[in-house]
Amino acid sequence: MATSILLIIVLLLIYMSSINAAAVATAATTMPPPKFPAIIVFGDSTVDTGNNNYVKTLFKANMPPYGENFPGHVPTGRFSDGKLVPDFVASFLRIKNEVPPFLKPNLSENELRTGVSFASAGSGFDDLTTSLSNVIPFSKQVDMFKSYIDKLRGVVGKDKAMNIIGEALVIISAGTNDFVFNFFDIPTRRLEFDIDEYQHFLLQKLEGFLKELYELGGRKMVVAGLPPIGCLPIQMTAKFEIQTDRKCLEDQNSDARSYNKKLAKLLPELQAKLPGSKILYADVYEPMSDMINHPQQYGFVETRRGCCGTGLLEASFLCNPLTPVCKNPSKFLFWDSVHPTQQAYIYLTDYIINQVLPPLFHK
Repeated sequence: MATSILLIIVLLLIYMSSINAAAVATAATTMPPPKFPAIIVFGDSTVDTGNNNYVKTLFKANMPPYGENFPGHVPTGRFSDGKLVPDFVASFLRIKNEVPPFLKPNLSENELRTGVSFASAGSGFDDLTTSLSNVIPFSKQVDMFKSYIDKLRGVVGKDKAMNIIGEALVIISAGTNDFVFNFFDIPTRRLEFDIDEYQHFLLQKLEGFLKELYELGGRKMVVAGLPPIGCLPIQMTAKFEIQTDRKCLEDQNSDARSYNKKLAKLLPELQAKLPGSKILYADVYEPMSDMINHPQQYGFVETRRGCCGTGLLEASFLCNPLTPVCKNPSKFLFWDSVHPTQQAYIYLTDYIINQVLPPLFHK
């Protein structure tokens, strides 16, 4: 009976899994950051800065202990102890200190001018991923982007609005939930596709979304690949890796690597078809793997479980004001059983600033 309950909880929580991300930190670039007028964000919980606060879903992070290291120590709906990739990137680029969610009531004119996040925890490129969770699918995020453009035009005028969109940095981080919920843990799509076919299906979806964003004016886009999904604490727990010596799931990691290889090949091919575009691939798999395999180099003491509760299962509503947390989150790679700590995002951001964004630093 206990095992059945555990499985039910796990299946609920995996809607939220996903860790493709990045965040700004102390980037050691020798060049001053370019002046992007805005940052526009699409994706899942790795880049959701609070949209799920305004959605009728169980998957929220708007209560303690989430946000304990955010300025003011307040939970904002970010699935971590502090800031996320978009916040750090925006700060490094001198756009703003935090990226607001699009669904935040009464967005100021300056917030609209400098960009928002449309991301939703639990989302993915496949609409099936959000069919039960009631979070915002990627297709709906694109519709929200259209509404945002209309609002921006109302604030700065049509021509200036389109200039802002064309010069903005667009970040896309999604895909993990699609594999976790539809293929690895619940075999819904596995009844239709083998792994190669499902990867192709998702990449076709992504390509369609990127083309639509291009048609709407987006030109400078960064697309994150998958993390080592088999190393997510929740995934190890789902496969009953609950003993002390927990091992990453190599089959899931192998599938993530093969998807990333195909994504890295697709993006330059797509860029060549879209005049004036720059579409860059952000490899978050290797930096995350390096943190997992060489934790001492990053100051981590724990990479197999999260800081919140036991770290084996807790995320979202199971990581709540009654849940004990570790004493020093900066020593943990994961904040909960799915999402990285702010410290891990800082290291990822250094990588992205130095290894991914430089082609955008030149006209």
